[in-house]
Amino acid sequence: MEIGKKIKDLRIAKGLTQEELADRSELSKGFISQLERDLTSPSIATLTDILQVLGSSLNEFFYEAPEEQIVFKAEDYFVKTDPELNNTIEWIVPNAQRNIMEPIRLTLGPGGTTYMDLPHEGEEFGYVLTGTVTIHIGNKNYKAKKGETFYLIPNKSHYLKNPSKTPAQVLWISSPPSF
Repeated sequence: MEIGKKIKDLRIAKGLTQEELADRSELSKGFISQLERDLTSPSIATLTDILQVLGSSLNEFFYEAPEEQIVFKAEDYFVKTDPELNNTIEWIVPNAQRNIMEPIRLTLGPGGTTYMDLPHEGEEFGYVLTGTVTIHIGNKNYKAKKGETFYLIPNKSHYLKNPSKTPAQVLWISSPPSF
């Protein structure tokens, strides 16, 4: 960890010069300069004094948030197969329910269907990767084939069904999460 760089970043964020930080910490400007260039190290007491001036604490200063996972592989997915409905749902971004949107990869076997989804807030988008699906929204039905998309405001009960004799696969995204 580059202590000097972090101190410099905090100082600049607070709008202080090296001289102002030195005065408020009862240190010399030269010491602050050397510290920011990692040419010297402060004692814990001195670092605590500097951080107090900068509105931080030792805990906050040394805390490093875990790196957020950006890329997800097949082994990260959560998979649920429902033989009764002849479908498989893959949550392709684990714990996406805490995010703004939730993508799934849905595979519908021949004649397969999803459960009836009740009206809810948000938006839903789907991209048909393979096969054909029928989107049932209220009393209306819409057909989408490979390479086509669907978009809906889920203010009516809705579900997907595979009307064909071959599997269909859909990338389906809900915002906010509802799967």
